[in-house]
Amino acid sequence: MIVAGVARRPSTLVAVGLLGGFAAAQLTGIRPLGALIFAAAGAAAVPGFLRSVGRARTAALGGTYVAALVGSHPLAHLIGTWPAVLTVTAAMAGVSEVALRSQPDRPRLAGGITR
Repeated sequence: MIVAGVARRPSTLVAVGLLGGFAAAQLTGIRPLGALIFAAAGAAAVPGFLRSVGRARTAALGGTYVAALVGSHPLAHLIGTWPAVLTVTAAMAGVSEVALRSQPDRPRLAGGITR
């Protein structure tokens, strides 16, 4: 099923973390709930990134994910909260997709471990 495949893509998970985390915090007024969703989606994306792009790029993407969240706050002062969240989400999803598509298939060892 196409939807199930999309939901397993790490780039989709980071988009869910940024959008869903902000929406949950905004709608409930409970900022830690937004942080929990952000962290859970980021953690769920890690295995997919590791399989596809390796440790170094996964770490770089993780840093970019956190930077997107942090960067959305000053950006919100300039363009508004939802536009800022949508902008950083689109940028993060785009960076993720570029990283995923620019990496050739990595050789797999026994148990699905990549070299």
